[in-house]
Amino acid sequence: LVALGGGLATFGVWFWLVGSSLETALLFAITVVVIACPDALGLATPTAIMVGTGMGARRGILFKDAGALERASGLDTVVFDKTGTLTMGEPAVDAIRADGLDETELLRLAAAVERESEHPLAEAIVAAAEARALHVPPATRFRAVPGAGAVAEVGGRTVVVGSRRLLEQEGVALDGAGAIGRELQATGRTVAFVAVDGRATGVIALADTVRETARAAIERLSAEGVQVVMLTGDNRVTAERVATELGIGRVLAEVRPEDKERQVAELQAEGRTVGMVGDGVNDAPALARADVGIAIGTGTDVAVETADVVLMRSDPGDVATAMALSRATVRKMRENLGWAVGYNALALPIAGGAFAWAGLTLRPEIAALAMSGSSLLVALNALSLRRAKVA
Repeated sequence: LVALGGGLATFGVWFWLVGSSLETALLFAITVVVIACPDALGLATPTAIMVGTGMGARRGILFKDAGALERASGLDTVVFDKTGTLTMGEPAVDAIRADGLDETELLRLAAAVERESEHPLAEAIVAAAEARALHVPPATRFRAVPGAGAVAEVGGRTVVVGSRRLLEQEGVALDGAGAIGRELQATGRTVAFVAVDGRATGVIALADTVRETARAAIERLSAEGVQVVMLTGDNRVTAERVATELGIGRVLAEVRPEDKERQVAELQAEGRTVGMVGDGVNDAPALARADVGIAIGTGTDVAVETADVVLMRSDPGDVATAMALSRATVRKMRENLGWAVGYNALALPIAGGAFAWAGLTLRPEIAALAMSGSSLLVALNALSLRRAKVA
């Protein structure tokens, strides 16, 4: 419609105002219609996005939509969930310290409670009991406390397995177990306190392996001026030890699952554009809240479904690659738009006969070739994105 309107206006000016012949007026009008067809403008963004998403897919980075690809270019803060994202997410029981109870019995009772849970730490405790071929009794009246642990009855005894906070909520005094827990936490381990019938009876320490590429990923993001934040439900001592190992300056520790979204919102309230990287069910609200939610490919279905970007290789280093690819794609989009708009701005006056007095005119067939050439240049410029260094 715009092209036809421009053509009619050109015809009116030349035929009625200037008084040119019908042939001349039609020539200029048709040329304007041909030039004004926004083919190159329509290709400017889709071609760059198509190439960008294709490059991401080849690197195991899946952008779910064009909006996610564009928004990733503006991230200035990236929040990493610790377990399963910066670490392998495969914790294993590293030590058992009993206080007034046999270690085997302590593990057996803890496994009975944790067998009802799907948390990675719970699965590790159950796996440790199975590795020792222990008989794990059934648990009843199981109650999960998100971000803290679980409570159940095992053989007529009330067993609590979880964080220091959970035991305090259940009215259990830590006594000697508290000192044991602090000692183990100081070494970077995650600890689960165990209480039986209202008395703290020991501590189970678990360790998770940091991903090999995690430190390099943090260093690259920091070098690019991106603030990196680690978010975890672990105690502050353990969290800060891992953060120090990886070179992360800001740590949000002892965060309950239901508070992760709020932490992201608070960062956004500071004026930051936030990317959230997570893998678990409890990360989903934070992933949805973030400007760009990024899920680890090995994460839960809920996290993958909620996220805007999925890292199929589960490599935290791909976060920086995704951002670099996004920036390169947005640059190409702007270049293409600049060319398309500039081409029309230059060609339309010539097509309309504004420089006919100087002998500078365009015939419709030449205008058609120029329009096709403009579209071709836009496509070729988008394809040149493949040569961009994003890794």
